[in-house]
Amino acid sequence: MNKAIKVEKTVTINKSADELYRFWHNFENLPKFMKHLKFVKVYDNKRSHWIANAPLGQSVEWDAYILEDRENEFISWASAQGADVENSGFVRFQKAPGDRGTEVKVVMEYNPPGGVLAVAIAKFFGEEPEQQIGDELRRFKMLMEAGEIATTEGQSKGHG
Repeated sequence: MNKAIKVEKTVTINKSADELYRFWHNFENLPKFMKHLKFVKVYDNKRSHWIANAPLGQSVEWDAYILEDRENEFISWASAQGADVENSGFVRFQKAPGDRGTEVKVVMEYNPPGGVLAVAIAKFFGEEPEQQIGDELRRFKMLMEAGEIATTEGQSKGHG
């Protein structure tokens, strides 16, 4: 029996809740800062299709449905039946104390799939899911505050 993995992370971003909510709510923006996502296609205001990287050059796909959507505050979702990776969760946008921007809290729960890739995928998703979500939220923060994601990839090495 697969055990669901639950991940919870919060980051404070120096932007308004409505700006953060609008960017996030266009799910096609999410691969810009979520490295494991290859592609998101929004079908309508409730349904979207997701493709994520999996180990060994594979990918996993699923449709997701929005369960609850409160403008500038909260979005919750769940994967449709038959998803490669069953998942659900929510993102909450809440004014940070002391007028320091917005707290963005993500809570996700997912069941690693069975089958041939089960061990590799469970390891991939299970290694450090909190670290992964934390990294993605930090990239979201950089993107929203600075307009870009700082990276050292592709930079030349200094010789001195």
